[in-house]
Amino acid sequence: MAITVSDQKCEWREVLLRDKPSAMIDASAKGTVPVLVLQNGAVIDESLSVMDWALSSNDPQHWLVGYDTEQKALVETCDGSFKFHLDRYKYSTRYNDADRLAHRTEASKFVSILDDILRIQPFLHGARAGYSDYAIFPFIRQFRIADPDWFDNSQYSDVIAWLTKCVSFAVFQRSMAKRAPWRPNHPIDLFPPSQ
Repeated sequence: MAITVSDQKCEWREVLLRDKPSAMIDASAKGTVPVLVLQNGAVIDESLSVMDWALSSNDPQHWLVGYDTEQKALVETCDGSFKFHLDRYKYSTRYNDADRLAHRTEASKFVSILDDILRIQPFLHGARAGYSDYAIFPFIRQFRIADPDWFDNSQYSDVIAWLTKCVSFAVFQRSMAKRAPWRPNHPIDLFPPSQ
């Protein structure tokens, strides 16, 4: 979304994580997405770093304006302990001895913090959506996807309303357009897609 909103032009390579192309592993041995290879050969392979790179070049919607220490701490918690528990809740069979419901309970502590914030303001950023909203809502969306019935009937009514707004953002819809998996000699697919 940050690449889309900043209108940085990139060659897009859609990958299936169960069938990672060797070019991706060559660029980043971590084997996770995203992987952004810059023209100078530098590699950025963390989502937040990709956001920072894109918005440092162009921030037309002012996502970074007012992004303060408290919001940075929320994003760090999301990227750290919340994501740890989210992975073990959503993909419990991939982890030895992962107690799915125990990890949901632990992840819910972060969701409760967000709910408290959103009870008094429409977005984590304040009156409008900003960096923290765009960095966090995709993970809350994944949390919901793990058990939509449970989430939609949970006590987190303000998070539910916020997530509903976030997934309807035009920049999210534009960024999530489906693409065919990349293969060597695949025609160049530019991102973001034309409007």
